[in-house]
Amino acid sequence: MFSALSDNLDKTFRNLRGVGKISDKNITDALREIRIALLEADVEFGVAKELIARVKEASMGEDVLKSIKPGEMIVKFFHDELTRVLGGDNVPLDLNPPARILMVGLNGAGKTTTSAKLARRLKKEGRRPLLVACDLYRPAAIEQLQTLAKQADVPCFAPEKGETDVIKVARDAIAFGESSGATVLIFDTAGRQEIDERLIEELKKLNTFLKPKETLLVADAATGQQAVSVATHFDDAVGITGIVLTKLDGDARGGAALSMREVTGKPIKYAGEGEKLDQLMEFHPSRMADRILGMGDIVSMVENVAEAVNEEDAMRSMKRMQEGKFDFNDFLDQMRMIQKLGPLEGLLGLMPGFSKIKKQLPAGALDNSKIKRTEAIVLSMTPYERSRPEIIKASRRQRIAAGSGTSIMQVNQLIKQFGEMRKMMRSPGKMKNMMKAMGGSGGMSDMMKGLGGMGGGGGKGGKFPF
Repeated sequence: MFSALSDNLDKTFRNLRGVGKISDKNITDALREIRIALLEADVEFGVAKELIARVKEASMGEDVLKSIKPGEMIVKFFHDELTRVLGGDNVPLDLNPPARILMVGLNGAGKTTTSAKLARRLKKEGRRPLLVACDLYRPAAIEQLQTLAKQADVPCFAPEKGETDVIKVARDAIAFGESSGATVLIFDTAGRQEIDERLIEELKKLNTFLKPKETLLVADAATGQQAVSVATHFDDAVGITGIVLTKLDGDARGGAALSMREVTGKPIKYAGEGEKLDQLMEFHPSRMADRILGMGDIVSMVENVAEAVNEEDAMRSMKRMQEGKFDFNDFLDQMRMIQKLGPLEGLLGLMPGFSKIKKQLPAGALDNSKIKRTEAIVLSMTPYERSRPEIIKASRRQRIAAGSGTSIMQVNQLIKQFGEMRKMMRSPGKMKNMMKAMGGSGGMSDMMKGLGGMGGGGGKGGKFPF
């Protein structure tokens, strides 16, 4: 998401930073480029026009024109304005009792999945959520919510088969929630391919009956300008209190995300970046502005890692690395930790400057299937072979290749890379140099290139199989 916009903005600001002295013409030309980039990313015209006007007003001040680094100051103005357009500060949910959340949106936006993600998140925060199936029209909608509820380990209230009265379902769900001790009720409602009178009337009745503390519009970030129109219509009908953007991990231009908050005046509260139930994050406007401008989002990255990785396991692996005892069993644990973090591209995309590093990587370097293939090779080894990699000779390698569905060359490459990695771990000086290199842009780029060769068949020359 936002990759094209980020690239265009990066080019413009790089040119602006390279100018020794800023003039009215420099600023006008740069802002024209930025306006084009915003419009190409599907930002609503009025929003783009207003954003540019505010940046221009701030950029034309005498302090900027006489500044030693005027280009940097203009980037700061744009960052601040982008943060303002996205909402300023994160806005938490109102969960004061009776905590009822009405989820609305079009079919295909991800309402049902988002409802389950939100329930899972609230449970982790110590709440007792109850999912309520109020989509009485879409085939298998109720079954889908029940399945997701089971995966999220939260209860789900489902109506009797053939029920058509959504108000009765809501009334029964409230009674069930009170008797079962639920503290937050999440109502997954019906959607349509487009807004129609029947949909709106049903939602109005349900909204009037429930009087929800939160009415969240679930919107697909990839729908472009239509998303802005959809947000306006739903807000007019039921008075949305917030927005949940889904599919932020896609390749869409993403301008709708910049427009919806400004047009509706309602905050973006959450964003979904993937299909897994743990991939729902609080939306922080300043962090998103950082990401759009290629500054990364280290805070979110640390939060994601802290949630997914067991600290004791990580420390045990680090200690074994330092002692030179790291084997394929430890390596398997490391790979599984990485997989818990979700797609590598999404996680590494939170790192400052990753968009530049990504362009230097070999094709398929971030393909998660390569991790799966490497895992298959390691799992085809016996426990003894994993703990003593040096015993894996020709006949064992043939068996491992056959068992993992890979080639001898791929097995050889993995074992060779692993051997080089162990040698480096046993050399304190080399290990220190590697960690130092990873702190620099070139070192990180080189380390990432190693992913291309993981498990064989990828890029060339990667030293490390992780």
